[in-house]
Amino acid sequence: MRLPPLLALVVVAIMCAPARADEKVELAALTKSLTLHASFDTGLDADFSRGDKTCYLQGGKELVRAKPNEEAKVVANEGKFGGALFFPKKGNTRPAFKDKDVLGYNAKSWSCTVSAWLRISPDKDLEPGYCDPLQIVGDDHKKGYIFCEWSKDETPRYFRYAIRPLYPIWNPKGVPWGDIPFEKRPMVQVEKAPFARDKWTHVAFTVENLNDKTKAPRGKLFINGKRQGSVEKWDLRFEWDPAKVLLVLGAAYVGYQDDLAVFDRALTDAEVARVYGLKNGIKDLRP
Repeated sequence: MRLPPLLALVVVAIMCAPARADEKVELAALTKSLTLHASFDTGLDADFSRGDKTCYLQGGKELVRAKPNEEAKVVANEGKFGGALFFPKKGNTRPAFKDKDVLGYNAKSWSCTVSAWLRISPDKDLEPGYCDPLQIVGDDHKKGYIFCEWSKDETPRYFRYAIRPLYPIWNPKGVPWGDIPFEKRPMVQVEKAPFARDKWTHVAFTVENLNDKTKAPRGKLFINGKRQGSVEKWDLRFEWDPAKVLLVLGAAYVGYQDDLAVFDRALTDAEVARVYGLKNGIKDLRP
């Protein structure tokens, strides 16, 4: 039965109103949870942070303020949204942000989400060896290590998200990472990820309940708003010094990065999809 035009408009309005209300609530929740946003529109420093906005480099045992150079540049109008961070070649420049009030690492129960956009054709752009576009590191890799990586030997290269807890937990026999069977590594592996030079790909990963003695820990990987898999059923204990934890970008990476963001909890699948679909990127969430 065809409804009269006016009645049809009323029905559509009623059906759409709850969705708009739910969207506002969801966006408000994301804004409340946002701890860091680096747009790379004008520089390396973050546009927003609950903690330190400064972008750093590891200079020996000390952190020094990062400045754009020939290995890590800020380029205008090349980003998914405005400017972008560009790594033209494999180098030693690895921009980093301090954890304090950003990632929230702690020894009792740790959860967070990291989100970024990447533009790269791994098999054409990367040099031989592993490449980690995103890492969370502490004072010792054997006390815990979180990273996204491209594999070094496969063609096409696999894309992975790994949460490596205390070394004796995941590698009691001291076997090299590349020699451990895929299914026995604490990681999510994507054999055909949709990365390319001519389009932007969204990557997000979650950390949930790490170091928690009462809740099951896990981590999830998302590409373009869709979950690719989870790291779970592992003892994910870390022993980092909280003062030494860093979010690190561009380890052996060659390509573009944009719109880096951190949230203080593990976002739901629907929330990650919402972040992926933001019209203006994380700017739409900024408090």
